[in-house]
Amino acid sequence: MGAYEAVIGLEVHVQLRTRTKMFCGCANRYGAPPNTQTCPVCLGLPGALPALNREAVRMALALGLSVDARIQPRSTFYRKQYFYPDLPKGYQITQGPVAVVEEGHLEIPGDAAVRGCEGLVRIRLERAHLEEDAGKSHHDLDDTSSHVDLNRAGVPLLEIVGAPDLRSAQEASDYLKALHRLVVALGICDGNMEEGSFRCDANVSLRPAGGTAFGTRVEVKNLNSFRFIRQALDYELGRQAALLERGEPVAMETRGWDAAAGETRGQRTKEAAMDYRYFPEPDLPTLTVDPAEIEALRATLPERPDRQVRRWQEAYGLGVGETQTLAQSPAFAAYFEALAEASGSGKGAAAWLLGEVSRVLNERGTGIEAFPVAPEALAGLVRLVESRALSFGAAKEQVFPALLAGEGSAKAVVARKGLAQVSDRGAIEALVAQVVAENPGPVAQIRGGKASLKGFLVGQVLKAGRGQLDAKAVNEILAEVLAKD
Repeated sequence: MGAYEAVIGLEVHVQLRTRTKMFCGCANRYGAPPNTQTCPVCLGLPGALPALNREAVRMALALGLSVDARIQPRSTFYRKQYFYPDLPKGYQITQGPVAVVEEGHLEIPGDAAVRGCEGLVRIRLERAHLEEDAGKSHHDLDDTSSHVDLNRAGVPLLEIVGAPDLRSAQEASDYLKALHRLVVALGICDGNMEEGSFRCDANVSLRPAGGTAFGTRVEVKNLNSFRFIRQALDYELGRQAALLERGEPVAMETRGWDAAAGETRGQRTKEAAMDYRYFPEPDLPTLTVDPAEIEALRATLPERPDRQVRRWQEAYGLGVGETQTLAQSPAFAAYFEALAEASGSGKGAAAWLLGEVSRVLNERGTGIEAFPVAPEALAGLVRLVESRALSFGAAKEQVFPALLAGEGSAKAVVARKGLAQVSDRGAIEALVAQVVAENPGPVAQIRGGKASLKGFLVGQVLKAGRGQLDAKAVNEILAEVLAKD
């Protein structure tokens, strides 16, 4: 696809974590029996009047402030008209033509493979507007009919419209992850993609490399996982490139991702704004935002995840991949912060969290919230390893399992099991001399240039020390001995 450049923009639908729906008092709760969370307002019955959810507005403002956006002091609601079985009113209430949040941005790692250089790139957020969700149609409950569940009708959504600044499927996935981390950290969305709380549509086109004009745009709908967005966009970009190379036009249309088949499939021609026949919502007044409320909210916002990971990189010398994983959820990030502070070692804390702790969480199928060892308790183990008072092997194989089992502090477990690491130079020199004397063949081969055998001798020394020797000291002393004739 070297002759073409990808142009991608994402429209992300964030389901807000309010107690009630956008314009009525029905519960905003997933998983209730079908059509049990409805009322005349969300069913669109004649004479029922909407009332705006104040908490939804606060959440939209929180997002806007966190992406350095312009908060509109006055914005209005419109009716977007279309006719689906799961839209009982025959229209959706959404903001327009001005949204409460406009012109923000996020920074993500650029895809060096397509941009030709490494570094962060700024992705513009054109706007974020409030709207209500539609219900849900079920076509697989029986063979003869479709069913409609209107529990979701009227649920508060914040639609975040990104500018066409993404240049690859990888960048689209990274941008979506960054936005996901942000809305979860702000507490405005639970981020559950399987339940549809966080989903996106992608607008995709190709243009000649180096060009500035946009190609024909195709919308790929309802992508609800980071893996699917990469797969769907890679496929769609390849499909469009093949059409252009054959001299065939790309049709402006809406396509869906078929994960089983691994391809996008045409669904309908793409609607234009005129097709929706927008007009002002007569039952809702203009939304006016108080500047004092904005400043009060600004003071309560948590640290942005992207700024948090940059702080970790600078303070602890961690890599981009490490910090992105550590920031996977507010709870995971908070545990890392507490562990790094209590242990005095950001690198050590990261190594244990991304290693043994993550392994246990994956095996148990739980999150960090259910991890049975408090950060302060794990910090004791990290300190012992970092100070070389305990070997990593003994820490991993004996002390860490004891912490999981609640057998006391790391220091107490080490004392009870006699696991303290031997750092005494004289004791290590004696064991090194013993191993060298017992292995004249490998020693001669190492001195003859076969350096790969050194690891064998190190292992023999550590084995002789029953796993309690300082591995770094063993390596240093063995190197000194082998260097002598």
